[in-house]
Amino acid sequence: MTEVIVVGVDNSETAKRAAMAAAKLATAIGAELHVISGFSDDRIEEFGSGSDRIIVSSADSAEYVARQVSEALDVPKGKVKYSAARGTPANALISYAEATDASVIVVGNKRMKGLGRVLGSIANSVAHGAPCNVYIVNTEVDA
Repeated sequence: MTEVIVVGVDNSETAKRAAMAAAKLATAIGAELHVISGFSDDRIEEFGSGSDRIIVSSADSAEYVARQVSEALDVPKGKVKYSAARGTPANALISYAEATDASVIVVGNKRMKGLGRVLGSIANSVAHGAPCNVYIVNTEVDA
């Protein structure tokens, strides 16, 4: 059975850095990479005029983000999947990792220092609830 590595993403640069680190790890060990973007509500928006209408849901938007990030990664063909997962970012990653029997969840270290520690971080929540190993990537950029 192929190992599964799960990485959570949104539109942020720090999430993209975490995804790049996850891609390197997955490629190095021959694992399948699952790029996940969480969504917490069932909001649906309708755009257009007249008979030309487009309906976009929160799940569609989250899946679009996961697809965009996954397509930009350097991962062998057939070794990356993308998906939207319902829940807060941490809960979505934990649930998805449980469902896929993932061996590693990769998250960035955003909000793990300073005031962010008090407010809580996705990495901290995942580390405390994960059913598998957690790799916390340093996503800060040297100034």
